[in-house]
Amino acid sequence: MSDVEEHPAQGRGSTGPIPIAARMAHAASGFVQVHGRHAAAEPARPTIALDARPGGGVEIGADTRLSWAARTDVGLVRGHNEDSFLVSNPLFGVCDGMGGHAAGEVASAIAVRTISSHAPASADDGLLGAAVEAANEAVIKGAETGEGKPGMGCTASCCVIEGTRMAVAHVGDSRIYLLHAGTLVRITHDHSYVEELVDAGEITADEARVHPSRSIITRALGSDPDMYADHFSLDIERGDRIIICSDGLSSMVPDSGIETIAVSTASPIDCTDQLVSAALVAGGHDNVSVIVVDVVSDGREEQRSRARKHAILGSLGVIAGVVVAAAVVLALIVNNSWYIGASAGNVGIYKGIRGSVLGIPLSELVETSSVSLQDLPEATQHQLAGGITVDSVDKARATVSAYAQQIEEEQAKAQKAASDAQSESTDGSVGSEAGDSGPEAAQTQQGGE
Repeated sequence: MSDVEEHPAQGRGSTGPIPIAARMAHAASGFVQVHGRHAAAEPARPTIALDARPGGGVEIGADTRLSWAARTDVGLVRGHNEDSFLVSNPLFGVCDGMGGHAAGEVASAIAVRTISSHAPASADDGLLGAAVEAANEAVIKGAETGEGKPGMGCTASCCVIEGTRMAVAHVGDSRIYLLHAGTLVRITHDHSYVEELVDAGEITADEARVHPSRSIITRALGSDPDMYADHFSLDIERGDRIIICSDGLSSMVPDSGIETIAVSTASPIDCTDQLVSAALVAGGHDNVSVIVVDVVSDGREEQRSRARKHAILGSLGVIAGVVVAAAVVLALIVNNSWYIGASAGNVGIYKGIRGSVLGIPLSELVETSSVSLQDLPEATQHQLAGGITVDSVDKARATVSAYAQQIEEEQAKAQKAASDAQSESTDGSVGSEAGDSGPEAAQTQQGGE
């Protein structure tokens, strides 16, 4: 709970997305402070059984991209809890109420309800800032209509986490930290009197935690109709941890202590419980609320997985296209190719090419001629066994006809040769018989004479 002091309004504006490298150094605008990781871990802190304490609340959740835990505690001094936290994935926030009994908690409840109903579903810091400004109007109206009390108000620090981007909107001295690669970064700038002293170099951050005027804040919801929210966006990635808290934590535990706990705890609920417990052990002078959100997946793996699937599908598409093109070309070749070969001992005419693909023949027998392979020369038979390619069916038939004519001519020659040989054999036999009878006949004639 804090007091409000009116302050001249500063320039309104928003930064663009802040890259990780940039947020790890002091920002020129002064809203980022960096705390280096300690060389040696602090001793183990005593813990408190938080679940048994009254006036508190806890919430735990997770999905495929984020894991979170939230806890609020009344503290060890205050009589009631004026803090409210907002957990509505991907929207998270803390509102620290002020205004006394039955007012601060009303203001923070109105703010949480209004921010939840107006916040964007995506990481749009402009729209998130507008939601916080709408909450300011709602708190003012609540005081006017009697829902709360005049003078009530609250802080608001909230964020929307989407993939590799986080939108932030902030008013007051609640804080948002980012733990990246073991280093804690405060990404919000307190709207408080002591923060202005720190910015001016008059006091240190550690001195600000115990300064007598540390409860005076210069901007809050419910105090000024023209109030505006700081809003900006920054880059996040897998493994980052976001901590949102009321000043009940930051005023009790230094940033170095928050970093040590954030680095050394495995789960959001362990981190949340240890941070709240540390604030109570340190004195618990105020209500303390803490939300811890771990970025389990920033969407890059899903993008890479989708890219791999698209690449595989693209490759399969290319392969399928090549196969189809090859099939078309093969079909054209088959439909326009002819050859002659052996068919059941005769010469056949085939359409296509010899061979098969996946057991499917690439040719078909069109017709079988009467030309017998045995009647052809041995060299031609060997050629036909492997198939003789021709340009068309007409050329195939012409070739078969030439084979038939060749066979007929060879057969005719053979018949003529055989006939001639038979004629010569017949002529020789007649002459011999005449020769044998001639002399005998001549001798017979001479003897007769």
